[in-house]
Amino acid sequence: MSISSRFAVGIHILTLIEFNKEGVTSSDFLASSVNTNPAVIRKLMGMLKKAGLIEVHPGIAGAKLAKKLSDITLFDVYKAVNVVQEKELFSIHENTQPECPVGRNIQNTIEPIFAAAQGAMEKVLRNVTLEDVVKDIAAKEAIG
Repeated sequence: MSISSRFAVGIHILTLIEFNKEGVTSSDFLASSVNTNPAVIRKLMGMLKKAGLIEVHPGIAGAKLAKKLSDITLFDVYKAVNVVQEKELFSIHENTQPECPVGRNIQNTIEPIFAAAQGAMEKVLRNVTLEDVVKDIAAKEAIG
């Protein structure tokens, strides 16, 4: 089990919009890069638009970033595409056996650890911008 690929695809969409800012960035164009169905892209673009990260206009092909690259963090994307709700990255099994010392205490023991781990991950995402992603890809392309 892993975090939904919506997060990675959301980053992909925003990055490609930046790379193609002089062209028309349609859902078909984005879908060809992601290698998925344009309907999936349109759904995610709706989420990104609702979060204020992109601008799209009905009847006009293309999208553009609604903010500067340096103002969009990976945490913004993570939240925009509803990867996970607050303190719910890790699921804890329920209905454990209360007669067992582990079953009786496991949830209260690991819940704070899981919350701290999610908080640490989210802190990292808050410190990486779309600009960082774009610069890294541009550097890799310059080398390649």
